[in-house]
Amino acid sequence: MAEGNNVLLGILAIILGILVIAFPIFSVFTASVLAGFAIILLGIRFVVQSFGTWEISKGVSIANLILGLIAIIVGIGLFGSVMAFSILASFWLYFAGFFLIISGIMSFFVNDETIGKGVGFLGVILGILYMILASYAWDPYYLAFLIGLWLIIEGISLFFKPAN
Repeated sequence: MAEGNNVLLGILAIILGILVIAFPIFSVFTASVLAGFAIILLGIRFVVQSFGTWEISKGVSIANLILGLIAIIVGIGLFGSVMAFSILASFWLYFAGFFLIISGIMSFFVNDETIGKGVGFLGVILGILYMILASYAWDPYYLAFLIGLWLIIEGISLFFKPAN
């Protein structure tokens, strides 16, 4: 059974999941603000790092500068934008689903064992599931529901995590 920390984290995750589902737009807005802020900070780090690497490698320094400026622009665009966050989440789900399907299909041809083919089949099924979820993640209400549901499932699973 779970130890005290896992139970507390599980309860907090369940409560947070319920709050995300109860207040979907506010939750997705908050997530977009946090994600935008984090990407802006990452962009600032890349820009600062570009000045520090100028003497070592001008190519790396220019790449860091360009990456930093792009990150700052994307972070500003994402900061507080519910639709931008929903589109980005949907894109990543499509992206992950596509690669799960491709890797699952490749497992059919590479593995001769039954377990390998089963893992490939599971990859294809999960990839299709990701694609289905991605089609719903465009809508902020569904995205909040998916995030809240994931938090609730994660919270419940923490109850059954064995002690270290």
